[in-house]
Formats: sequence, C-alpha cells, structure tokens
Amino acid sequence: MPDNGEIRLNKYIAMCGVCSRREADKIIEDGRIKVNGSIALTGTKVTDSDEVLLDEKRISLTFDKVVLAYNKPVGVVCTERDEHAERTIIEDLNFDGRVTYAGRLDKDSEGLMILTNDGDLIQAMMKARNGHEKEYVVEVDHKINDSFISGMEKGVYLEELQKTTRPCKLTRINDKCFKIVLTQGLNRQIRRMCKAFGYEVLKLKRIRIMNIELKGLNYSEHRKIEGRELQELYKEAGLNDLQGRKNGNK
Repeated sequence: MPDNGEIRLNKYIAMCGVCSRREADKIIEDGRIKVNGSIALTGTKVTDSDEVLLDEKRISLTFDKVVLAYNKPVGVVCTERDEHAERTIIEDLNFDGRVTYAGRLDKDSEGLMILTNDGDLIQAMMKARNGHEKEYVVEVDHKINDSFISGMEKGVYLEELQKTTRPCKLTRINDKCFKIVLTQGLNRQIRRMCKAFGYEVLKLKRIRIMNIELKGLNYSEHRKIEGRELQELYKEAGLNDLQGRKNGNK
C-alpha cells in the first residue's frame, strides 16, 4: 500500500486477486462493489481498513502470491460466472483459493493459461505495449503456402476490428499446421488472421506464454509456477521485486 494507505478501488480489487483493473472498472460501474456499506463509484479510493464487498461478499488483500499454469480444454469458458456456460474456467481449475486469469482463450481454443492472485502481474502481462510473446500451434482446413506464411508474418488488416496485426513469426509444421508467435492479443486474432486468407482454424492450442510452457500438463491440470521460473516470469513482466511482493511490501 502507498504511504498514505489509500489506493484506487480498481487497483485494490485487482490486488485482491479478483480480476484485472480493466475488469474491475466494469464491476464498479455495474454497482457490484460496496465500500463501507455504500455502492462504490469510479475513482473511489480505499485503505486496507475499509470494508469492500463484491456481490455482498467481503474481499481483502492477500500477500501470499500464487501463480498457476493451467491447461484449458476446448469447451471451458474464460469467465468467473456465466449461467449459460457449461463449465467455467474456475470450475474446471478446481483450485482452493481466489485467482483470476491473465488473458483469455476462447471457448473453442485450448492450451496454456496463467492464473494468479497478483493483480499487478496480471496488469503487467496484459498491457499490449509490453509485447509479451505467446506461442500457438494452429491447424487449418486446407494446405498452407508460402504466400500465406509471409502475409501472416507481415501483419494482417482485420476489417472487423479496423486494426492491422503486428508482425509475427510463423513456422510450418506440416501442410495444414503451423506454429505462430504473437506479441499482442486481439479478440480471436489468429482465427481472424487466417480467415483473411481464406482459411478456417480447426484447432488452436497455446503452448507458451512468455517463459512459461505448457509441456507436462494434461487437460484441466494445473501446477504452481515457482523458483527460477517464477522469477524469470516477473522479470519479463517488468516486476523485479518478487521477494518484496511475497512479503506484502507494496
């Protein structure tokens, strides 16, 4: 906490491991947060002595930082609650503790996700300007060619989003399968990129986020990221004071 003990409410919610700051803003706007009995407003500041309720349940700061690698199966939805979802990520993870995810995978995609109760880590990982690498294996519906690979690598204008993707790296695995390394995370980006060249994605699997790899995890399994691997993750995210964060020195 800052010296004066006050922080913005959206940051406090993220530090409690509920969600990212951006998602916290939406929760506040929806009137789901109360501070000391009153519905909170955007821009509210709180201290660790204030009573903060989310959907009438108290949330509080946690200084025991947890970072998990998890293998999401197809069909699991990246949301904490959705009455229409057959299975949410929190249900599938089955972890005894509050964590949230840094970056989504859509329902039809599978593979590596990182979940944590460290809101600052989530914030750092999700900032587009930081350009953190994410690697995927993609299978498409017909044979890929050199023009497809070079076109994807140069960047693709996505008309639906009115954005051009950043240059990326592709490696051909076989006639219909390739690896791709992205440094941004636009909505359904790979599927939209492939569609621009007339391809349909049949299978999309994320195998790496920054220095964290999927290998060794079966579907729905998770593991704690610890030791040197965790230190490197924080370093790549630009958060070097890992020990201080473990001890709760904000």
